[in-house]
Amino acid sequence: MMKLTIDYIPLEVKEGTTLMQAAAMAGIKIPSMCYLEELPNHPSCMVCMVKDLSRNRFLPSCSYLAEEGMNILTHSPEIRGFRKEALELLLSDHAGDCDAPCQRSCPASMDIPGMNRLIAAGRFEEALSRIREEIAIPLVLGYICPAPCENACHRSSIDGPVSICLLKRFTAQDKLRRGHNLLPMVGLSGKKVAIVGSGPAGLSAAFYLLRSGHTCVIYDQHLLPGGMLRYKIPENRLPRKALDAEIQCIRQMGAIFTMDHPIDKLVFHQELCRDYDAVILATGNEEKQILEDFGLEVDEHGVKVSLTHFTTSAPRIFACGNMIRKRQMAVRSAAQGKAAAISANHFLMTGKPLGSKHLFNSSFGRLQKEEFEDYLMESGSVKRVEPENGSFGGFTREEAIREAGRCMHCDCRKQVTCKLRQYAGEYGTHQKHFAGPSRKKITKLFRQDLVVYEPEKCIRCGLCVQITQMAGEDLGLTYIGRGFDVRIGIPFHQSFDEALKKTASACVKACPTGALSGKEDPGTDTHGSY
Repeated sequence: MMKLTIDYIPLEVKEGTTLMQAAAMAGIKIPSMCYLEELPNHPSCMVCMVKDLSRNRFLPSCSYLAEEGMNILTHSPEIRGFRKEALELLLSDHAGDCDAPCQRSCPASMDIPGMNRLIAAGRFEEALSRIREEIAIPLVLGYICPAPCENACHRSSIDGPVSICLLKRFTAQDKLRRGHNLLPMVGLSGKKVAIVGSGPAGLSAAFYLLRSGHTCVIYDQHLLPGGMLRYKIPENRLPRKALDAEIQCIRQMGAIFTMDHPIDKLVFHQELCRDYDAVILATGNEEKQILEDFGLEVDEHGVKVSLTHFTTSAPRIFACGNMIRKRQMAVRSAAQGKAAAISANHFLMTGKPLGSKHLFNSSFGRLQKEEFEDYLMESGSVKRVEPENGSFGGFTREEAIREAGRCMHCDCRKQVTCKLRQYAGEYGTHQKHFAGPSRKKITKLFRQDLVVYEPEKCIRCGLCVQITQMAGEDLGLTYIGRGFDVRIGIPFHQSFDEALKKTASACVKACPTGALSGKEDPGTDTHGSY
């Protein structure tokens, strides 16, 4: 047994214990990309570095053995800077999209690839559920959204973008399907929220608050709900029956609509602020004087809010949509309505609003012509489907399936579990810090349509090499090349099918990035399971 301290905690460990194992005994977690306890570890990522204060040296905790008298520090600004630099070096050689470009460009951050895969599989109710995770009014937005997602679609470089807006609209066109998944996701909370305005922001806020179990009363000065969707957008762009259908869904969820009810200073203070646990202002453009009468701070755009929490200067009052910035896209107002609802829900449950979180996103830019073939492997070369009844009429079932099948699965299959993404966000890294003038050509290899290998996402940790060797694969995986250009590949130029006959599942599970991943069921989240 030997004695040492880790983060000033005295420990006694057996000989042969690594610093990472010793830290774990003290309940201290050290980040690592290339560590797997059952394998002999060879430090490569350098994210697990710690500092030995007794000798003023940095050590890889995953492989370095504990020594008598060590004084180890696992976290400090200096160590954090070291790890950040190590991550940025890994990212400099990483070519892959975390979220697909369509999802990144969507103001609501909708999981567009997930929707596409479910539609292509004929699982339309699940597709609608996936959409409603981020968008409350898909039928309406399927008509009027300007589709920035389609401008960003990688397939636009080949033969035209996937018709994302029409597919989104298709999921909610069927009356029976539209009523799917509307019940509150939790029990009733006993809390009441007033929402002022029944446009895209107000309807969206109500949808997500109702799902969280709160009572919602929507106030509007007009005779009919819909706000700018009804009174500013002509029928030939947005059919009123589509708008009414979306409003009916929210009414089915339990929303109470109080129409022809203008909110002035007296009503705001003596009714809304007194009778409700929270108020969300989503009325669109308002006169500056009216907002000041409410006791709210304003700026040159409208109500002054925290764009993290959507809180105003008054307690319990939230704001979203055109109230905070004029002439927004309806999809952006709807996204802010959801964000305000999430923040308000957290406030109702804990007394504190909740800020939105933005995950780290790797992005490699546009597809190159020589990469088209690899990306088309997952979708085929079907040209963009034009609806027989025209874009206003929308897709039939068969047309939607064919068009959704054009999606090339540009999003990473390990969006949630990729350690590189997790740590890059945690340490505030910059992807391009050490990047060269050009990136590598992206390739994809498939094993019997079950496992995908994307070499340009590989950090060369070697875990898959060790797993295949220990399992006695005939070929397995190996290091190819030397120095900085070393890569993981299949020996003797054999096929990927031949490489992983026994260990495909183990290699997918061990891979710390999306380099090795399973072709997941379209209804699951992209966790990279096999």
